[in-house]
Amino acid sequence: MDYNTQRKHLVLPEYGRHIQQMVNQLLEIEDLEQRNKTAKAIIAIMGNMNPHLRDINDFKHKLWDHLHIMASFNLEIESPYPKPEASVIYEKPKQVPYPSHPIKHKHYGRSISLIIEKAIELEEGELKEALTSLIANHMKKSYLIWNKDSVSDEDIIRDMAELSGGKLSLASDFKFNLVKENIPSKPRKKFQPRKK
Repeated sequence: MDYNTQRKHLVLPEYGRHIQQMVNQLLEIEDLEQRNKTAKAIIAIMGNMNPHLRDINDFKHKLWDHLHIMASFNLEIESPYPKPEASVIYEKPKQVPYPSHPIKHKHYGRSISLIIEKAIELEEGELKEALTSLIANHMKKSYLIWNKDSVSDEDIIRDMAELSGGKLSLASDFKFNLVKENIPSKPRKKFQPRKK
């Protein structure tokens, strides 16, 4: 018996073993004209295997790149696109740095801290007051999502002062326009008695 586990590893398994065998045979063709003709036929078959991808930009370019990858970059043909380089294709991605900023109050999230920093930079005036009011209401909304029972206005005002280092304060006549009833919750199913 010939098992897949005993066969050579597939470079691009999404095309299957038959396409890989065609590419292997393509590498053995010595006549350049015949090799170009066979390569175009293999590209047509590869394209027919994924008709839903035809609307993607550079679909043909991607197929030619895949053909070169399956041929281990050893294929010499007249391709309509430049031959890809293995070093570029198999290049490891750069490591994404993990954010190192600690979040004091996780229920508000990092974005509130960033907005507060921007609000602190603004000059005193109506814009700064309006932004501070929006921040306070958003903080209350965020807090209510996590704790629906006990969120006082004093908690929000204290947290805002802490997060801004005492640089943001609300107007003395400020009223929160958010109450618990404004926070969306899961709709309850209506009780229906069983039919007998």
